[in-house]
Amino acid sequence: MRKFKAALLLYLKGFSMGAADVVPGVSGGTIAFITGIYDELIQSIRSVNYQSLKILFKEGPLSFWKAVNGRFLSILLLGILSSIITLARIIKYLLTYEPVLIWSFFFGLIIASVIYVGKQIDKWNLQNIISLLLGAISAYLITISSPAGGIDSLPYIFFSATIAICAMILPGISGSFILLLLGSYSVVLGAVTGFSDALKVGNSDELILYGTKLFVFALGCIIGITMFARLLGYVLNNYRSVTIAVLTGFMLGSLNKVWPWKETLEYRLNSNGEKVPFLEENISPFYYAELYSTSHQLFWAVLLACLGVVLVLGLEKIGNISSD
Repeated sequence: MRKFKAALLLYLKGFSMGAADVVPGVSGGTIAFITGIYDELIQSIRSVNYQSLKILFKEGPLSFWKAVNGRFLSILLLGILSSIITLARIIKYLLTYEPVLIWSFFFGLIIASVIYVGKQIDKWNLQNIISLLLGAISAYLITISSPAGGIDSLPYIFFSATIAICAMILPGISGSFILLLLGSYSVVLGAVTGFSDALKVGNSDELILYGTKLFVFALGCIIGITMFARLLGYVLNNYRSVTIAVLTGFMLGSLNKVWPWKETLEYRLNSNGEKVPFLEENISPFYYAELYSTSHQLFWAVLLACLGVVLVLGLEKIGNISSD
């Protein structure tokens, strides 16, 4: 029973990570950090290397499974994938029709995450403060970068995956937003929803089309994450306080991206021919209401931001329960 409970908690953490990774501006790495599995995640990914492959060929699959912490990775990955498949359509709908409310929720989530991750640093000396500022400035500059136009080719999808997956495991840096900057976000999200739809109706042509895109994306993720995890594991082991300060700064700087009220300066057509925002600028709630002749939804926005804070506290408690 205890093993089942631990597996269920790990699955829920993976599900939460997947939900965060779908949204441009929110990082699954943040969720991993809050729920207390971040170090194990990095070390498990690092264990998939040449030595573990030697174990696979010399001692067999069971020894390899133990060497790479396969139970942990498989349950977590199952949670992430099921979340992406389940929530991609819902989050896509909310981003289109209720952007203020969904961004408010994630704004609150990230604020609470900044506080939580920042508390992991025992001493805020000059070095850590400078690291925090450098992280915040770097993340802010990323959020104001102009997104590229979508490129719907397999080599580019592979390239985008190797870059974005590195961000997905960094607290504060959203892999989805990196995909957005590279112009691949709508392509990948469209492949997820397209594959799901094709699976329901049994359309073999579309299954092959979207399945190939997802396979290439997954392959890029695997290669990118196994390479980057080694570097990240090294700096966490040897420069932990500085690294966490930088990661806290990343989250702080990313708040610019998830500000709920925005003015769209330029639109583009996505891979489905739909008109979507391309360049946006943060504005005040009251100017937003005046500009678009609509409600600023300030009350509900604050309420959902508070809900995001409560969710982080809840995830922290889950992390504490599973570590006891």
